[in-house]
Amino acid sequence: MSIVTTDRLTLREMTPSDLDDMAALLGDEQVMRYYPRTKTRDEARRWIEWNRSLYRDHGFGLWAITLTETGAFVGDCGLTIQRIDGVDEVEVGYHVRTEYQRRGYATEAAAASRDLARDRYSIGRLIAVINADNQPSTAVAERIGLRFEKHASVYGQDRLIYAANLAGLGRPG
Repeated sequence: MSIVTTDRLTLREMTPSDLDDMAALLGDEQVMRYYPRTKTRDEARRWIEWNRSLYRDHGFGLWAITLTETGAFVGDCGLTIQRIDGVDEVEVGYHVRTEYQRRGYATEAAAASRDLARDRYSIGRLIAVINADNQPSTAVAERIGLRFEKHASVYGQDRLIYAANLAGLGRPG
């Protein structure tokens, strides 16, 4: 099911048929270099199942990113719930295949997810949880209007929290 189409990308719900692509994405050492480790094929299957449960429970999750023109799998991007300092927050997250990085796809998909958070899901605040060494992810967060807010422990790891109130953010004019 297609969620949104941008100039170059389509974000759609993940399905079990995405397992090969998701396993390759989450198993790629370069893509996962800012995570504790890569994910196994079974963990990639559970990742898809987790996102499908998020779609049912919240109406959103991480979506598969494909090139609109060719249907090629680019990665995943979307919205998840993260518990930060005892508060449930909506996070925008993204992973892009190595061969598609540095083309603006993460920013394009994250901006579309930000706009969906605000316009479709009426979410007032959006965060990104980022490893301090992950400069590309920090740049994406900043390009979509999020700003550094604080350090927080997330799953036992020190992370940067970028955040924005969404009212008026990203709207033309």
